[in-house]
Amino acid sequence: MDQVDRIEDLSEAECLRLLSTVPIGRVVYTAHALLRVVPVAFQVEADGRLLLALLPDDAVARALDGTVAAFQADRLDERNRTGWSVVLHGPAEVVREPRARAALLRSGPRLWLPEPQPMFVRLTAELVTGRRLRPLAPADPVTADPVTDDPATADPVPHGQVTGR
Repeated sequence: MDQVDRIEDLSEAECLRLLSTVPIGRVVYTAHALLRVVPVAFQVEADGRLLLALLPDDAVARALDGTVAAFQADRLDERNRTGWSVVLHGPAEVVREPRARAALLRSGPRLWLPEPQPMFVRLTAELVTGRRLRPLAPADPVTADPVTDDPATADPVPHGQVTGR
């Protein structure tokens, strides 16, 4: 199996399932003609929309409201060189309806937020893509070198750095 064979495109259902396994992702939007990327707590709702939890009166929430945004989350295993990444695109809107906010305060994504009353933004996914990097096959010539991958035996001089002689 070569490197290209290790990459698998994921279905929308698998992307949403994987997203539900991590609590933090990154929302991507534009501000003053520049891309902004901000980590946010989130959860996947039953209908496949994302619910983002932001600090109250956050400029990010205001910038997202009524725009099209992107969202990305992943889980990577550096040691095994595997993982997945999911990206969603779609319209975002601040949740303003009092009953909906009250329900979200009881059950919404509040992890990582010190505030008891976060601001919620819904992102409706219109485009969902994802990729998984599968493990190398055992017979592959590209494997980890136990000597150089062990921090206890690693070269104390970083690569590319010249030592005095």
